[in-house]
Amino acid sequence: MTDDSKESNGQRGGAIDLQELDRMRPPQEARAIVLGQVRLLDTETVPLAEASWQVLAADLTAPEDHPPFPAATMDGFAVVAEDGSPWREIIGEQMAGAVTDAEVTDGTAVRIMTGAAIPRGANAVVKVEATELSDDHVIIHQEDVAAGENIRPVGSDVRKGDLILPAGTVLGPAEIGLVAGMGVNPVTVRRKPRVSVISTGDELVEPGQPLAPGQIRDSNRFSIVTALRTEPVEITFVGKAPDKRDALEALLTERRASDDVIITTGGVSMGELDLVKAILFDAPDVHVHFRRLYMKPGKPLNFATAGDTLIFGLPGNPVSSLVGLELFIRPALRAMSGQPVVDRPTVPVTLATGTDGSDRIEYQRAIVTVDAEGCLHATPNGSQQSSRLQSFVGANALLVIPPRERPYDSGERLQAVLLAPPHAANRSISTELA
Repeated sequence: MTDDSKESNGQRGGAIDLQELDRMRPPQEARAIVLGQVRLLDTETVPLAEASWQVLAADLTAPEDHPPFPAATMDGFAVVAEDGSPWREIIGEQMAGAVTDAEVTDGTAVRIMTGAAIPRGANAVVKVEATELSDDHVIIHQEDVAAGENIRPVGSDVRKGDLILPAGTVLGPAEIGLVAGMGVNPVTVRRKPRVSVISTGDELVEPGQPLAPGQIRDSNRFSIVTALRTEPVEITFVGKAPDKRDALEALLTERRASDDVIITTGGVSMGELDLVKAILFDAPDVHVHFRRLYMKPGKPLNFATAGDTLIFGLPGNPVSSLVGLELFIRPALRAMSGQPVVDRPTVPVTLATGTDGSDRIEYQRAIVTVDAEGCLHATPNGSQQSSRLQSFVGANALLVIPPRERPYDSGERLQAVLLAPPHAANRSISTELA
């Protein structure tokens, strides 16, 4: 290495090694660099009604038993189990949410609804299907009634002090319902990461607008924003920047002041108008960590930090930008929120059809199915050009293709990053794939 391989960059107070900066880094190495720059976001306390899809900041324990009283698990009659008489006088009715003064003794019963509290004296519920009404009496047709039958005991779901949900849990529908059932409101969560999404390039035209010669419609901004909305994030800015350095630089500086993550698409390759790459490199208070990756698609991906703000310069090709989001940005956002698992699940799969090898690690968009025996099979989803967004439509996985010169044959085993659960294949399909 000679001095010609180094250039000045004020952000580090001296010369940097351009060869090292532009070295094609393996995805796992790049991922480790990104996650090493992530800081855990602050906590905030919010009303439960506003906490959907946010991440718990601390372990949540049960403040009370649930259910707090013995409850009927079905409609019927509350009785004394040991009373052998088939005839019982109906002395009251117990509805959910109310309490009757009636006390059940031998020869009596209380009509009860599912979820209602068991009245005093009763220790079993006979389901309504096993009874017959006769004026103000009920006839029990069930021969043996066991104590505790059709009764949900106090604390049978959760005991006071039990761990309900650990820190790092995303509050989805079941989790929100569980927290509400425990009477916890408000709830302490991690603040949502603030994210900006910026498209670059004068050739980009808004959807619905006519195309002039040489122009294309901006799809990246829409697909990236949609992908982000499946995570607990706050999208603070979405827009298009022109190919004018001063304007783009001012916009990036503005967004750095308020955002945790900035995502740009385009402007990170080798052309004269790849301004994002140049702006990040020249900024005295920005640290560029890498600019190229040993992967396909998505080789020209820039990652930089400005203080605590993460800046991802994604390629302009739509497939490359989405693959980069899945491999690097989504894990970073999850780590910021305190989620213990930040990666999509990776599973072994069997190739259903052959596919070409590559000079780099390749992430092919694929459809993974599960056959009748529970085995997973992967089929690349059509042509894999980085400009062909159609390859993502219907795909539920990224098939990880290690580099090699010769093609991969059907039946070979590879790894796949699942973007969604595998499709269930019917027997005729599984027979073809076997």
